[in-house]
Amino acid sequence: MHCFVYASQRKPDTYVWLVRREGFDLLPEPLALLLGDLRFVLEVELTPQRKLPHEDIERVLGHLAAQGWHMQTPPNETLSVCNQPNHNREIDPDETLVRM
Repeated sequence: MHCFVYASQRKPDTYVWLVRREGFDLLPEPLALLLGDLRFVLEVELTPQRKLPHEDIERVLGHLAAQGWHMQTPPNETLSVCNQPNHNREIDPDETLVRM
């Protein structure tokens, strides 16, 4: 699967993987607001055999296939719940908490 990786300018070491170049419309609006401006960093072909340094390839491919995007956060961050397709969550950009 071909994908495009963008770095958040607001959240250090946070990346968004997209199935389309500049496919920002795929992101839930609260998540897009939380991440702020995104900077293009990488175009890559993903296969189940490919090894990724900080992400599980099956998880990334699953999110890309199901929702068109995957968010990669630093290992100690808890924003990975944003990878869930529930768009009814409110994300406070000043907090690292997700409110239901």
